[in-house]
Amino acid sequence: MAPESCPALVLNADYRPLSYFPLSLWPWQEAVKAVFMDRVNIVSEYDRVVHSASMSMRLPSVVSLKRYVQPSRRPAFTRFNVFLRDHFECQYCGDDNDLTFDHLIPRSRGGLTRWDNVVTACATCNLLKGGRVPREASMFPKVHPFEPTVLHLQRAGQAFPPNHLHESWRDFLYWDTPLDP
Repeated sequence: MAPESCPALVLNADYRPLSYFPLSLWPWQEAVKAVFMDRVNIVSEYDRVVHSASMSMRLPSVVSLKRYVQPSRRPAFTRFNVFLRDHFECQYCGDDNDLTFDHLIPRSRGGLTRWDNVVTACATCNLLKGGRVPREASMFPKVHPFEPTVLHLQRAGQAFPPNHLHESWRDFLYWDTPLDP
């Protein structure tokens, strides 16, 4: 197993992941650096060993921060979080390919880029709606856009686990999927 395929799951000091979506992972180099800077505790390790001129160590697979980081109370407005809120599907036709986001009130008409004015749309529907409001285009989103809570996004994200879940992460994550060997 190459070191590049050995990311470390990063937990807060309370042993909860810093984030689920995207999952808080550090490349092996960052995890090793944090260990040597005494910023984290090693909770679990891979079988993979790395060597320097003066030492060897097993790569950490799970680390916990020594100092608690207060989680954000409100999720960041990002393209990924809009898609997650909308379950990675076009709010007009249900397609899950070539996703973009659409402003219900177009920016050209003064619409703002914020939770209550943006929905996930496939490129085809976005082009079809164009610079019109839903009423003019006769295109209405399945669910009216809203500002999700962190808990809402965490629950929505449980339907979309990452492609790789190492077995050492099992006790800290809550997806019902088979884990990679």
